[in-house]
Amino acid sequence: MVVAHEMELPGIGGPETLRMRNRELPARGDDEVRVRVEASGVSFAEQQMRLGKYYDQPPFPFVPGYDLVGTIEEGPGTGTRVAALTKTGGWADRVVLKADDVVPVPDGLDPAEAETVVVNGLTAWRMLNRETTATKGDTVVVLGAAGGVGSTLVQIARSQGIRVIGTAGAGQLDRVRALGAEPVDYRSDDVPGRIRELAPDGVAAVFDHVGGPGIVDSWRLLARGGTLVSYGTASTKDDPGSSRLPVLRLIGRLMLWNALPNGRSATFFNLWAGKRRARRFQAALREDLGKVFSLMAAGTITPLVAERFPLSRASEALAYAERGGLVGKVVIVPDDRP
Repeated sequence: MVVAHEMELPGIGGPETLRMRNRELPARGDDEVRVRVEASGVSFAEQQMRLGKYYDQPPFPFVPGYDLVGTIEEGPGTGTRVAALTKTGGWADRVVLKADDVVPVPDGLDPAEAETVVVNGLTAWRMLNRETTATKGDTVVVLGAAGGVGSTLVQIARSQGIRVIGTAGAGQLDRVRALGAEPVDYRSDDVPGRIRELAPDGVAAVFDHVGGPGIVDSWRLLARGGTLVSYGTASTKDDPGSSRLPVLRLIGRLMLWNALPNGRSATFFNLWAGKRRARRFQAALREDLGKVFSLMAAGTITPLVAERFPLSRASEALAYAERGGLVGKVVIVPDDRP
C-alpha cells in the first residue's frame, strides 16, 4: 500500500481552510506511472478555485495543483524526471498519472525552477507562436509582465527578436526592464496613452490576462493584422458569484470583434483546447513543452521562483501568492526539501 500526503481544499473559503489528508493511492495500471512529486506550482487557477470561481473546477472537496515536476518511481521510465499538467491533484507528495501525459525534463534542471515553466511556459509559448503571427522586429504588449506567464512570455518573445512593452507595478519595473521589455507602470501611467507613445503605429499582439473594461483598450492598441490574445479575467476575481458569466461575456465580445472587417483578430486562449483529441493534444504538449525546456536548459529563459514553501505550508503559499506584486511563481516543494 502506498499512501499519498495531499493538501485538500474542503470548500469555499480562505487559504487557511486547506488541510492535509492521507490517501491510499489506487493500484497503478500498465499504462500509468507513479510519480514522486518534487515541485508543484501556485497559479491563478488555485486562487479562483478556493472561491469556487474557476470555470470548470471539480466539486469540493478536492486537491488543487495545476502542474508538477517529479520523478517516476514506478512504471515505464522509472527514475526519469518528468513534468505534467494535472489541472488538479498536484499538491501532493505522490500521484498516479497516465504515462502518455508526462513529459521528460532535461537533466540538470532544478525541479522547482523547471516547475515555473510548465503551465506558464507552455501558455506563453503557445500564445505567442500558435495564436499570433508576431515575428522578429514586431512589437507586442504583455500585461502583467512580471508575473509567472508574463515574465516567461517576455523572455521567449525577446529570444525571437520581438520588441516587448510590458506593464507592471512600480516595484517590478526594474525587473521587467532587466528581462528586456520596456516597462509601463499600470498603476500610475495612462497605460494606453503611454503604449501609444512607445508604439504609435500600433502593435502586432496584446496578451491580456485582465479582461474587464480594459479589454477595449487592448483591442484598440492593435495595428492592422494584429491579434488580441485574452487568457484570463483577473479583473473580476473578487466579484461575487460564478466566474462563468464574465468569461462567457468576454468570449462573446472577442467573437464579435473577430467578425469585424478591420484586419485585426481576437481570441480567448484555452490551454486545454483540443484535449478531446488525446493523441494530438499529447503530441503537441510534448513538442511545445520540450521547446520551452530546451530554452531553459540553454539559459534563454531564466526561471523565476518567487518563493518556495513545503507542502505542509501550502495554505501559506496560496496566501503569499494572492498578495500580488511578486516576480515569478510560488512553488510548493516536499517537506524534506529546504
